Amino acid sequence: MNGHNGVMAKNAFLGLIIAASGLVSPPIALACGLAYGFSVVHPYHVDSRKLSKFLLQISVVALGFGMNLNQVLQAGRSGFNYTAVSITAAMVIGFLLGRLIGVGRVASFLISTGTAVCGSSAIAAVGPIANATDEEMAISLGTVFVLNSVAFPAIGSALHLTQTQFGLWSALAIHDTSSVVGATAKFGAVPLAVGTTVKLARALWIVPLSVFTAIATKSKARIQWPWFIGFFCLAAVANTYLPLFKPIYPALAHLGVTGLTVTLFLIGTGLSKATLREVGIRPLLQGVSLWAIVGLVSLQLIRMGWIHL
Repeated sequence: MNGHNGVMAKNAFLGLIIAASGLVSPPIALACGLAYGFSVVHPYHVDSRKLSKFLLQISVVALGFGMNLNQVLQAGRSGFNYTAVSITAAMVIGFLLGRLIGVGRVASFLISTGTAVCGSSAIAAVGPIANATDEEMAISLGTVFVLNSVAFPAIGSALHLTQTQFGLWSALAIHDTSSVVGATAKFGAVPLAVGTTVKLARALWIVPLSVFTAIATKSKARIQWPWFIGFFCLAAVANTYLPLFKPIYPALAHLGVTGLTVTLFLIGTGLSKATLREVGIRPLLQGVSLWAIVGLVSLQLIRMGWIHL
């Protein structure tokens, strides 16, 4: 048994190396992780889940070294109203869909939270407060990441969206920060700046949502404050006002993108057939339905000019 675990661990380590090599895109890394998770039993899935959470946050901080603070502040101010409205609407619709489909209360709340705010970071923050089980956490994380593998850049090109429009749509329609970065980076520098900063503005809502969850559930679990958002801003400050270290900033930002790709692989390996059997297909159906509504409505509003920067 130990020998078998050793082989599985070696295969997972090989996958990590490939994901970190830069030879595969984030969606491919996710697909490889899912293939691993559904083919074998991950011997260290708990450690992998902890690593993916920490690596995601560190990678977001590293991305700050590729951002100009003025762009961050402008996009954050402009996108605040949109994020407030979209988060509220997504949470309400998510609750209704969960009740209609018959999804468990906690799983429904986590999927709605991940879709409305910022994917895995939001789920990781409110999950312990809501007393979510490991299975509920895994299926919720898997749902938001699987949907992020959709080819958003191809859709943006087909619909002739401007770079600003695509960046804004990505920030509002894609669940996780890592996937926003992956999609917008392929579309251009402008959508990368717009998408990432507006998405991080959404991530700030983790704080009030965590407080609300703790009050509503009377939980005594420690609230997980999004410390990485503050360090992201500090990294942007350094990139904007400390030109002395300018030569190393692009390398740090690139490490952030690489880290996000590895994170997607790790998330994929954490899902398994047993997890799906334990939780069922209904949470995935809720996630797909909510994602489709948010994505299509926000796209239409952007194309009509109702949502703009």
